[in-house]
Amino acid sequence: MPTQSPLPARLQSVQRQHIEHVFQLGEGLDVPQLPAQATIRRSWLRCLNEYQLDPTRPRPARVVPQQTLIEHRESVDELLHVARAGVDQLYQQIAQLGYVLLLTDHRGITVEFRGDPNQDQQLRRAGLYLGADWDERFAGTCAVGTCLYDRQAIICHRQEHFDASHISLTCTAAPITDPQGNVMAVLDISALQSPTQHESQNFSLSLVTLYARMIEDAYFLQRYRDCLIVRLDTSREFVHVNGRGLIAIEENGQVIAANAVGRDLIAEHQRRWPPWSLNPTPMLGELFECDIADVLSINSATDDQLRAFRARVDNTIYFISLLEPRRPRPAQQTHSLPSSLPEPLARLGADDPAMRKVQKLAERLRNEAGVNVLISGETGTGKEVVARALHDSGHRTKGPFIAVNCAAIPEALIESELFGYEPGAFTGGRAKGMRGLIPQAHGGTLFLDEIGDMPLALQTRLLRVLAEREVMPLGANRPVKVDIWVITATHRDIDTMIEQGAFREDLYYRLNGAQLRLPALRERADKLYVIRQVFNDVVSERGGRHSSRLRADAISALLAYAWPGNIRQLKNALAFALATSESDEITVHDLPEQCLSQRITQQSPHKPVDAHGDTDHTLLEMLKAQHWNISAVARALGVSRPTIYRQMQRQGIVPPNWQG
Repeated sequence: MPTQSPLPARLQSVQRQHIEHVFQLGEGLDVPQLPAQATIRRSWLRCLNEYQLDPTRPRPARVVPQQTLIEHRESVDELLHVARAGVDQLYQQIAQLGYVLLLTDHRGITVEFRGDPNQDQQLRRAGLYLGADWDERFAGTCAVGTCLYDRQAIICHRQEHFDASHISLTCTAAPITDPQGNVMAVLDISALQSPTQHESQNFSLSLVTLYARMIEDAYFLQRYRDCLIVRLDTSREFVHVNGRGLIAIEENGQVIAANAVGRDLIAEHQRRWPPWSLNPTPMLGELFECDIADVLSINSATDDQLRAFRARVDNTIYFISLLEPRRPRPAQQTHSLPSSLPEPLARLGADDPAMRKVQKLAERLRNEAGVNVLISGETGTGKEVVARALHDSGHRTKGPFIAVNCAAIPEALIESELFGYEPGAFTGGRAKGMRGLIPQAHGGTLFLDEIGDMPLALQTRLLRVLAEREVMPLGANRPVKVDIWVITATHRDIDTMIEQGAFREDLYYRLNGAQLRLPALRERADKLYVIRQVFNDVVSERGGRHSSRLRADAISALLAYAWPGNIRQLKNALAFALATSESDEITVHDLPEQCLSQRITQQSPHKPVDAHGDTDHTLLEMLKAQHWNISAVARALGVSRPTIYRQMQRQGIVPPNWQG
């Protein structure tokens, strides 16, 4: 045990009292002020005797460097991908109570963090931050570090912390184990201030333990998704929705792995029949009174897809369901919607409520050429894709699909482009005249994108086309009949434009026979489906020869980003990653820098340099201030060195030693 040194004058009286209690425990004294929990007492003694931590020298929070954090995150990227939904749900429940959430790896490094941005500086000083090191050997007795050591959920409340600088905190942590029972992470919720009573954190302990088990089970299901899995519970009503036990098996009933409940059941058998300990993974028929054929036929032979079996170890009746492995899908079939939905419409989404509504309405409209359709939504949400899906799924699919971006054609040319013109209609025109885009759509579909940008004078002519179903080319003596289905799209508020006199109300009612509202990508519940679908499309556009795949850390970053440019921005980001990746695996480092702005780079106190150069005006100044030390600038901005080099190239910045 270290020799007690004089207390620094800066320590407050409560901290000095706490340090005195630590030494009293080290000296073998038992006073009422010492922690009641045996786990805390043992940890204090480890800190004194094994780690040689000096309680009179509180340590400031340790936050690992950016590159070290990246390496720790990469080592648990699959878990982070699976845990994200549980982390977000738990934080929503605790945020209003003043708690923050930390997810650490098995070495105590915080690899995921949720907290109030308004408390950013306080949380950073306290070590409640991304990249903070809560290993017991460094931080002393704390919820994360002690949880890792004892492999069990724990509350470390105020003065139970070893380090005097932590005694205002309350922290509650639970381990997350892999299917073999090894601790791979710790889930923790903490608060800067809390009631003094230890019992005030009992509910926190239950909540953290519950979500740790949920993340464990989600990881198990992901890890063994290609295996047969039996889900079991003592309650028939809860098996399908929240069955506590999970056991992965071979087709012959051999147990492959189990979650915590399943492992406990196996351990009970091994304790009762010791010879079983020679075989850590018994047959399912040894655990339950069942034939494997009875288990494999559950889904086809029972109405509720459940069967009851008795556990051999204690005669408890368990209700069991069977999760069968995902079947390989044909390359072109990547959706999970009913087969009755036409394929072009099915590809639009997987399981998002707003997109389901769009798909169902589109299915009813696909053959209704008399009903013009208006598609609304933010820029980049895929309005033209939806319009083409409407065309391709209806009886006009053999006719032309003519897409016109009203915002991209110069106002002086848009009339001639849409309606066409006769030979000699105006100076500079083609000698033979030109067939307009509207006549070209005859027998098919005319898609007018960004209809809100169409000039008022042209709106009047378009209204006449819709009313009379005929077009008068410039310079012509008689109109041309047209049979077209008109689909329009806009990201603008047409109602406001009508009030301002910028859009004809009568035209709006002609166009808006039915309206499809597309959700923003950030709002979609099927974002993972969209990412994979767009990735496949980009690969196909590159000739289908690219063998790259998205690694879990890249998917996690893509899911976390808000996508202000929606699907169009996502497509550009994936095209960039495919074009610049040096391997067959697309990792988080291959993505454009802006995709990381809500992820790792959020820990930087400076605004990071993004792919659009939002901080271009400061980069040259920072380079000069750091004497052209690229690594120093990268650290200051919280980005990688390649990002700085890319920004320098875009801005034409050349270091002095490269010039000439």
